[in-house]
Amino acid sequence: MALLSREQIDEMGFGKVGENARLSSKASYYNCSNIVIGDNVRIDDFSVISAGEGGIEIGNYIHIAVYSSLIGAGKITLLDFCNISSKVAIYSSNDDYSGASMTNPMVPAEFTNVSHSDVIIGRHVIIGAGSVVLPGTTLEQGVAIGALSLVSKNCSEFGVYSGVPAKRIKARSRDLLELEKRFIEKGSD
Repeated sequence: MALLSREQIDEMGFGKVGENARLSSKASYYNCSNIVIGDNVRIDDFSVISAGEGGIEIGNYIHIAVYSSLIGAGKITLLDFCNISSKVAIYSSNDDYSGASMTNPMVPAEFTNVSHSDVIIGRHVIIGAGSVVLPGTTLEQGVAIGALSLVSKNCSEFGVYSGVPAKRIKARSRDLLELEKRFIEKGSD
């Protein structure tokens, strides 16, 4: 994977980019001034990070895998230790599919009915390949989303969710919280 140099990152005008950011030169970044990226973040090839008015905030120790998209006018927040698998799409904007209005960004706003709602991806969330997260959803700490799921409602902490629409299928272990403590302690030695 070809990575952007620190100089290239700085020239793009991001709101902020932390230490050890590994940003692919083959990913697309739009409205960089509204994108904040923490420490130890990797964004892989062919991902699209497109911030609207609300912006995109990416915490620390986060991986966004190939062909993933974060798109929309609402705010998208990824808290620490998230893992976004390949071909995941996270949207903070949505067209009106009812037929009462026209759709797509090439049609003037007076003829469309686009809604925007913030999306929050909590700490230690993992989202499986090919999943879609819709506007207005919160995935609380420790949520795991199975591959090819459609997340249209909030997900409660430490649950495993799967399906179309995604439903809670079982509890997820909290052991990773103890592992996080050990990881942080080891890093401060």
